[in-house]
Amino acid sequence: MNDAKQLWEAACAEIELDVSKANFATWFKNTSIVRRDDDAIHLAVPNTFVKDWLYNKYHKLILKALRNNAPTIKAVEYIITKEPTGETLHERTMPREELFSDQLKFNELYVSSEDNLNPKYVFDSFIVGPFNELAFAASQAVVKSLGTSYNPLYIYGGTGLGKTHLIQSIGNFVKKNSGKKVCYITSERYATELVDSLREGRPHHFKEKYRKYDLLIIDDIQFIGGKEKSQEEIFHLFNFMYEKNKQIIFSSDKPPKSILGLEERLRSRFEGGMIVDISKPDYESRLAILRAKTHTASFSPTDEVIEYIASVVQDSIRELEGIFNTIIVQCQLKTRNLTLAEVKNLIKNNTKPTKAISFKDIVKIVASFYNIEERMLFEKTRRKEVVKPRQVVMYILREDFATSYPSIGQKLGGRDHTTVIHACEKIRNDIRNDSLLSQEIEQIKSILFSSYPQMPVGQI
Repeated sequence: MNDAKQLWEAACAEIELDVSKANFATWFKNTSIVRRDDDAIHLAVPNTFVKDWLYNKYHKLILKALRNNAPTIKAVEYIITKEPTGETLHERTMPREELFSDQLKFNELYVSSEDNLNPKYVFDSFIVGPFNELAFAASQAVVKSLGTSYNPLYIYGGTGLGKTHLIQSIGNFVKKNSGKKVCYITSERYATELVDSLREGRPHHFKEKYRKYDLLIIDDIQFIGGKEKSQEEIFHLFNFMYEKNKQIIFSSDKPPKSILGLEERLRSRFEGGMIVDISKPDYESRLAILRAKTHTASFSPTDEVIEYIASVVQDSIRELEGIFNTIIVQCQLKTRNLTLAEVKNLIKNNTKPTKAISFKDIVKIVASFYNIEERMLFEKTRRKEVVKPRQVVMYILREDFATSYPSIGQKLGGRDHTTVIHACEKIRNDIRNDSLLSQEIEQIKSILFSSYPQMPVGQI
């Protein structure tokens, strides 16, 4: 299927079967395919919040539907267009002006095809709080001394915490305030371009393409784990840029040590600069983010509503903004502010229940962090590479979940409770003198609580 209009109509016919009529009418009308490359679809959307919502909530569904009708498609990019994209599906049941009046006062912004930067991501709109202040300070240091301070800069944290906003803010600042060349790219797109260049017999062109930049930003670097050719190319690109004092920035959902299938030579380079994490936002920061967004919306929810949203949506800024945008759309539809009861019902229907942390989750993450098989933690072995991770599991179970010593021993291969006591005391004492161990345990906890944010009460 080659015709873009027919392709999108066919994909939407599939999507409509998997979403409610209300959601389909709200989010998929006024969308269309504006361009199709060999393996990528460029989908036109009417504004910023529709773009974010489609990407965060329906991206996998959209990609699957497109692939079902055009198997060569590998990626979807969302492009904001000021003009209506045409009614390619059904006649709207509500006038465009009524549904998207003023477009909620959101600025219509475009991603640059030259450097892939979105101009909406700037430092001025980045809310700084205790959860991200170190990452923000490191970013400020980088723009003041490009290529010499914190090179590379490696920022990690859970999904939806503002990593992309921050690293693109660096790119936009450098682009605006200097004549230096900047490029932002995801690791998945980098890998796709690499494969295409090899297939088409132009690997040299690919190598040279990224060496011309003074600032290279690679998002979601964790996806190169296990991809040998991509890692090799990034390794050589890294060395070239570092030797030329060109700045490199990476983002990931985990620290380098926790990326499975990452070559040691590349891991050591990631760890050779500045590594900072962004944790979950505290209540005051979530409140500040929501209050900042009210200045750009045509409806301003009451303080009671804003405080409620900030109190219940705790783990992701992306989810926080998504819920806020949904509420604003509903306010537009009803031409009034929503009551607190209506907001509670909306949030209940638009958020997934968080999963409580289980014993298996802890074992899985610790084993992954130390690059060993999970089963080894239960074996009767004194091998050093196993003993330490097993003691870390015991320590976390005791310190963070108040699990009893006998219960910990039973879960970990039927060990005696005195063995568990010794292990916990050893880790507790070692942390005081071993800053690396302390950092490792904090990183493990960060991964654990960002992956499974709702900590259970009492023992596991």
